[in-house]
Amino acid sequence: MKQKAIISSMSNAQVKNLTLLQKKAKEREEQGIFVIEGIKMFEEAREAGLLKKVYASESFYLEKLQEKPNYFDDLDYEILTDQVYKEASDTKTPQGIMGTVQKAQYQLEQMLQNPNACLLLLEDIRDPGNLGTMIRTAEGAGVTGIILSDSSVDVYNPKVIRATMGSIYRMPFYQAEDFYEVLAQIKDRGIEIYAAHLQGISYDTEGSFRRRCAFLIGNEANGLSEQASTLAGTLIKIPMEGKVESLNAAVAAAILMYEAARQRRM
Repeated sequence: MKQKAIISSMSNAQVKNLTLLQKKAKEREEQGIFVIEGIKMFEEAREAGLLKKVYASESFYLEKLQEKPNYFDDLDYEILTDQVYKEASDTKTPQGIMGTVQKAQYQLEQMLQNPNACLLLLEDIRDPGNLGTMIRTAEGAGVTGIILSDSSVDVYNPKVIRATMGSIYRMPFYQAEDFYEVLAQIKDRGIEIYAAHLQGISYDTEGSFRRRCAFLIGNEANGLSEQASTLAGTLIKIPMEGKVESLNAAVAAAILMYEAARQRRM
């Protein structure tokens, strides 16, 4: 078999595009693809048939060929020198494999029609790690969909993708241009919106989350806006001891989502 050419320059068009896709939400939107990196993310995307193109470091490529000569046979791939791969990577300790994946398209209407809807509503979440953790936790807790404000960090930001640990492939989400209009729609559909708020009542009313419901979580630093809070049906808070006033947004979301899961299993 003819040896595949190895890309050895950062000025290569494909490498430049990889870098753009990782840095620019606009590029991801226009091209309809995003970048995944790392062995776990790669293997899950491969198994699900989601990969568009694969990029491997030279050392990873040679190592895999030693283990399994046909490892790359069914893939559209390129090999990068280790140095070029390291520079193109968005991680501090690259594992040697990345790829591009088609962006998913989820419909808001399907989320709202679900008879067992349990939604996570996120207003102005800015931290990529927080968002990725929430997506991962939402899958684990059985949440049926996530709706984000347009001001939140891009779901396809590389740091968000890594923090999801693969849940990005399976968790339905919708980034709303008019978040408050969507909140009004959710309310009109009879889905009870519970907003995590310092002025709320204790959330632990047994059975309250068994019906169709949604949890509204606000910005890490400022909490929920007055507009979002007004659109919620009920303001709730997590009971806490000591002098702690609030929790990290991802932690608060996790507690509420798993409380809903517990109640629904009863």
